[in-house]
Amino acid sequence: MGIDKLWDRLEPETRQWLIDNPGCMILPRSVVAAIAKATGTELEQDRHGETVLSPGDCEFIRNAAELQDADSRKSS
Repeated sequence: MGIDKLWDRLEPETRQWLIDNPGCMILPRSVVAAIAKATGTELEQDRHGETVLSPGDCEFIRNAAELQDADSRKSS
């Protein structure tokens, strides 16, 4: 299941981590665990407990980061 489908169920801290790291293509175990805890969805993991993001997931996260950046500039 893609990040876009899980986004609204993620904790704000997890969403912020993803937005702060929009170029990350491999999620660390701690982020994978936070996603699983918040959504009940187990992402596919490698032997190290990390998850490789799909190109669509990466694009979604970059777009979310750009939107947040644009919103913060409007607020300034």
